[in-house]
Amino acid sequence: MIKFFLMVNKQGQTRLSRYYEHVEIHKRTMLEAEVIKNCLSRSKEQCSFIEYKGFKLVYRQYAALFIVVGINETENEMAVYELIHNFVEVLDRYFSRVSELDIMFNLDRVHIILDEMVLNGCIVETNKNRILAPLFVLDKMAES
Repeated sequence: MIKFFLMVNKQGQTRLSRYYEHVEIHKRTMLEAEVIKNCLSRSKEQCSFIEYKGFKLVYRQYAALFIVVGINETENEMAVYELIHNFVEVLDRYFSRVSELDIMFNLDRVHIILDEMVLNGCIVETNKNRILAPLFVLDKMAES
């Protein structure tokens, strides 16, 4: 099961965070700081899976952004690794070459995409067309 989903830039600033189990606000800040420090300090040659405090971190770097997913020990690391890539491909399709600014100024849209893909910590959808369908409907309604 997925515990949390983070998107962070190289400066360590969180751009997106979604928690699938309750974590108190002050603990979230400490958790994010430690997770970010662990991922940013690793070299590109090192594995993208990290054992961390009773769970695993799976991360990928795309240009200046890191996407970090915390999972329990029963979740498949490679499936989550591919989920991250699929998430970025969906963002690329929707924003046509997604950037950090797209994420910052359209955070509601990014959350909709993530919510279409992951529900209560479980991966529920990977088909890009089905993921983007609700957004395209919203965009059509906004135009009219």
